Parts: sequence; C-alpha cells; structure tokens
Amino acid sequence: MRPWQVWRFCDDKAGHDHQSQGLLEALARLRPVESLTLNPLSTAQTLLSLMSGNMLEWRALPDPDLLIGAGHRTHLALLAARRCRGGKAIVLMRPTLPFSLFDLCLIPDHDAPPSRPNILPTRGALNHLQPSAMLEPDRGLLLIGGPSAHFGWDSAKLHQQIAAILSANRAIRWTLTTSRRTPPDFLDAPMDPRLTVVPVAHTGPDWLPAQLVHAGQAWVTADSVSMVYEALTVGAAVGILEVPQSRPSRVSRGLAQLADQGWVTLFADWRQHWTLCRPPQTFNEAERCARWIVERWRT
Repeated sequence: MRPWQVWRFCDDKAGHDHQSQGLLEALARLRPVESLTLNPLSTAQTLLSLMSGNMLEWRALPDPDLLIGAGHRTHLALLAARRCRGGKAIVLMRPTLPFSLFDLCLIPDHDAPPSRPNILPTRGALNHLQPSAMLEPDRGLLLIGGPSAHFGWDSAKLHQQIAAILSANRAIRWTLTTSRRTPPDFLDAPMDPRLTVVPVAHTGPDWLPAQLVHAGQAWVTADSVSMVYEALTVGAAVGILEVPQSRPSRVSRGLAQLADQGWVTLFADWRQHWTLCRPPQTFNEAERCARWIVERWRT
C-alpha cells in the first residue's frame, strides 16, 4: 500500500498542535503515512501562491495526499497548498473561512456545525492521547484551570469542593496541578497533607499525559474543557469542578451535554450519590475521524 503523504501545518499553539498531531497519529495506526510538519507562510506569500498557483517555497517536497491544519493561521496555507500541489484539505475546529472551501471540516459539536457532506462533528477537540490499559483505581488527578472568557473564579468555593472530594475518597492518592491561567493566590490556601501539589511551572509537556494514563479518576474545573476530553480519552472517570459561569456558552452547553449522556459527573450531581460515572464506552475521537477519512478516501 502506497503511504499517504501528509502535510501538517502548525501555528505554534500547543492546543492546536495536539489536535492535528492526534489525527495524524490515528491515521498512521490505520495505514502507512509519511508526514511533514510545516509552519504557514506569511499572509503575503500565501495569497501570492493562491493567485498564481505556484508555491516555490515547498517545490522540493513530495505532493501531498492530505493537508491538515488547526488554528486560523493555517487556513489560507491549507488552501494555497492544495491549489499549488493538490491533496485534500482538512481543517480542525470551526474555520473563519467558508466551510465549502475545505474538503473536510472536523468541528466540535458544541460549536453547532451545520449538516453538510464535508463536515464531521466531533465530541470536543481532538487530542493525541489513547485509551489507557494502566488506569489505577486508587490514583486521582485534580486539574485546575483559571478565569477565561466563559468562566470567572472563586478559589474559596473550589477549595471547598476539593476538600469534600478528598474526604469522600480517603483511599485515593490525589495529585493536583494548576494551569497558566490559575490565579497565583490559589495555592496560598492550606492544602490537605495527603494531596500532592505540582504547580504548572514544575511540569513539562509530557507530565500531564504521563499522569492521565494512570489516573482512575480525574476532576477538572469547568473552564478546562480540553483536559476534560483528554481525561475521557484515556478512560478515566471524570468529574467537573464548579467555577462561576460568566454567561451561557458553547463550552457550558458542551459540558451539560456530556453530563446528560453519562460521560462526566457534575460536582452537584456527585454530592447526591458520591460516585463518578465511568465513560459508558471508549472515547477516541481522533481514531473515529481517522477511520472516516481512510474509509472514504481509500487509495
């Protein structure tokens, strides 16, 4: 079987990179793939390539079968590369350009994508994690985010939730980590001595994935939606820690939908029965999207 040539465009944002890398790795598990990771050209260079049909900068590269990009900076690059070198353009997340310009749009369902042949709704953003066979029931993670466009912050209320969780699960070894958005004073409050605290400044890019593959339980603040989907992907039982909601949003609607479907447990619901729901089935959106692509574009 001839390997697919894949050009993956990156905009230097870690979240976008994880999404496109997850799809690329899932494709490679299904069929032979040879990939190149490229940074988008400048806007001027990209527009010139779109108008002229020539792309001198990458003339020595093999013609692509697939072009993958996540993030607004990659959109024009996908279209310019397809015009000049061929291949099918796949955009992750809702594009700022018309959907019809791309061969496939992988759009989270909380963004309410329209029903079109070239749109495949996804349950959240894709990631590069895989279901884990090493989950330990006595290991838990507390993943703390921070204020965002959709959520405010209440450190005192969050500490109360954490205290309740630790009191109800004394047999579990808990590790708490923060994010770049976490207010500095969050860690100033006294912590339960049984809790291992690892501030984000003391973690590297591989620290969280290495923890997630062993965590039987993960509690995530509602603002940190990408970590919710990563925890679901490894197979952990996932709880949602409450933070003040600035206004109803696509993020809060997506979390409510996950709770209604039994994928996650909201803190208020947990207080009524003191158990977390395990994912009802395997959650692997990168794999599902990769299979869709391979089955329809088989060569």
